[in-house]
Amino acid sequence: MKLMNMFKANQPSDAEIQQQNHFQMLLIFKSFFAMLVGEESLQSVGEMSSALVETRAFDLAAQHLKRNSDCAALIRDRYIPPAHNLDKLLTYPQNSLGYIYAATMKKAGLDHNLHIGMTAVSDAQYVELRLSQTHDIWHIVTGFDTSAIGEIGLQAFHLPQFPYPLATMLVANSLMSSTLLAPEELSQLLEAIAQGWQMGKTAKPLFAQKWEEVWDKPLAQWQAEVNIQPIQNR
Repeated sequence: MKLMNMFKANQPSDAEIQQQNHFQMLLIFKSFFAMLVGEESLQSVGEMSSALVETRAFDLAAQHLKRNSDCAALIRDRYIPPAHNLDKLLTYPQNSLGYIYAATMKKAGLDHNLHIGMTAVSDAQYVELRLSQTHDIWHIVTGFDTSAIGEIGLQAFHLPQFPYPLATMLVANSLMSSTLLAPEELSQLLEAIAQGWQMGKTAKPLFAQKWEEVWDKPLAQWQAEVNIQPIQNR
């Protein structure tokens, strides 16, 4: 009985849980409104992402992914590939995913091994880590560019694949922002969202793919295997 009482004493109370939930909501909406009024740095997106990982919505998203056996295996094993060398990838055939990825990362000056060494305790934390790690690969495979509208098209792609909370928030934010601040772009934004949604519905689960183990595979072959007709080929 004494051990049980000690265990209970270490559990957060309902009031503490409610307070934590309120704090998470404040962080989420602080970031949401910062982006709504034109904050373009990645800091707001990062803050929102970190807060969303702790929500029930993200737990449900992870559970949805686990319905697919390949996705479930990645989540269970906390699969993280070894670091890769861009210069080595640039020796691959120019039509390969590895070459195109390396050339894209070099041109943009992005840190390709940003997530090496990171760990995840919960399923939700792992899902967000793996999505962040492969985000640029998803851009390449789907054909969505990295413009503001291309980014939202890619976020819309996520949603029929699984209910990704960050994608929902970013799509909602973009619609409000465009309506209020850039209404002339609304038609183009809606088209990108529609394209992303439809592509995500027909594609095989991109989360399940171990891209980094077959860098030398032609990009067109990857796209055919996951049933994607990329944007630039439409």
